[in-house]
Amino acid sequence: MASDLHLDEFDHDQVVSGRSLWRKSAIRPQWRPMAGSLSTDVAVIGGGITGALIADHLTARGFSVAIIDREAPGFGSTVASTAMLRWEIDSTLTELEAYYGFERAAGIYRRSAAAVAGLSKLIAAKGIACGFRPRNTLYLACNLEGARDLREERLLRRRAGLPGVYLEHPDLFTQFELDRDGAIYSPGSAEADPLLLTWALIAMAIRRGAQLMGASVTALHSEGDCVTAETDGPYVIEAQHVVLATGYSMPGLDMPKLHRTSSSWAFATVPQDPATFWRDRALIWEDNHPHLYMHTTADNRIVAGGEDDGTPDAAARDRKLPAKISAIQEKLKRLWPKADTRVAHAWAGTFGETVDGLPLIGPLPGMPHVFAAHGYGGNGITFSYLAAQMIGAMIAGIHREWFEDFALDREGPGIRRFGEDRLGIGDELR
Repeated sequence: MASDLHLDEFDHDQVVSGRSLWRKSAIRPQWRPMAGSLSTDVAVIGGGITGALIADHLTARGFSVAIIDREAPGFGSTVASTAMLRWEIDSTLTELEAYYGFERAAGIYRRSAAAVAGLSKLIAAKGIACGFRPRNTLYLACNLEGARDLREERLLRRRAGLPGVYLEHPDLFTQFELDRDGAIYSPGSAEADPLLLTWALIAMAIRRGAQLMGASVTALHSEGDCVTAETDGPYVIEAQHVVLATGYSMPGLDMPKLHRTSSSWAFATVPQDPATFWRDRALIWEDNHPHLYMHTTADNRIVAGGEDDGTPDAAARDRKLPAKISAIQEKLKRLWPKADTRVAHAWAGTFGETVDGLPLIGPLPGMPHVFAAHGYGGNGITFSYLAAQMIGAMIAGIHREWFEDFALDREGPGIRRFGEDRLGIGDELR
């Protein structure tokens, strides 16, 4: 039985605008137009961080891979990233427990922590030069009620075996000079340059035989054990499997009911005196909505962002850029008065998120041999790594029960679809 999917074209300026910090002049992977039809084990549609991680992982498993992108790799959603490699998810463990029960929620959080650890090991093992730095995180309360909630959140995390400590106001103020009612201080996160990481991963995949092709895939036809990808030119791609890694956009697809589209704004300051940074140069984010998040860079800038809202239209998003950046500057200055908030780079991006804060990873319903990885919210690079591991296993014929936690057609919060017998603390990503 054949299944068809028609994909709409979209340009990078629909998902990102402004002048991102990550627009590097480093050597880019060789990207060339298709010169003929081709056959491959896996066609990865999208050359951003998700597609790069998937291509690297699949080629390491021995699959032949073709990466297809209609524009330069990494210049879509990836270049709009604020590059915080957090294992703490947009939904707190407390919220996920209310949605899905403690065991499942704890398992999801452990998987996220294992994903950051796995990506860190990959970067170190391959010597990838991408400004990678391990970082602790500070999850700040905005008021007394938030502080009480964070104290309960930390107790729940301790029950789940997750690292971190709760800081009361006196300790937070003394150790970090931050005047907030409380915070959770946790190890195990990181920061990196997402564009350099993407290019390095693609280069690694190419060295193992992957092809990086410039084309726009307009339709997929799944029949039997093969998927045919039509392009906007005269050529087609025959693949045993196709992975949709098109960032925050799912062109032509009926969006899963858990998915929603939002926009976010960010800026990078001029270089700072390193002596003026907060302790440990920790990744900082708040518990309110829209929240402020910020971190430092290898060249001593502060990247700050937030002010997220439901703006889906690129033109409307771009018109808001000056006002949104001004609001973020004011929040940054209030939180850290030592900051020089002069703007060197400012940008905006449209992204996908989900009601439960979890990604959409796995088989595309109704399209055999087609997989998708979407809906990352604030954990883009972390969940991209998780997607590479999961989809690699699925294509190799391996299935784990916990894969259903991220399925595109999973039930939403409040509906118990799965059993309570989830992973143990030592299982990590196995």
